[in-house]
Amino acid sequence: MSTISIPDLMLQPITDCLTPEVAQRIVDARLDPTTQAHIDELASKANRGTLSEEESTQYVEFVEYIDLIGLFKAKARRVVKRQAS
Repeated sequence: MSTISIPDLMLQPITDCLTPEVAQRIVDARLDPTTQAHIDELASKANRGTLSEEESTQYVEFVEYIDLIGLFKAKARRVVKRQAS
């Protein structure tokens, strides 16, 4: 198998479907302020070591999705950059 990462392999078929306009919308997408404030609160509690078990589970899930979205946004940025070239 090649040296391409598993996330790259899994996301490439989706990335190939992106138009430059859709890719730009993905790059520009942000969480709503309420959700971002909730994540920030969980992060603060995690740093202090005061998360409940339920909060810890939720925070881990948020972090996993934030990582996935970050990878997808990076791929979308490449589509936008190719369009600009």
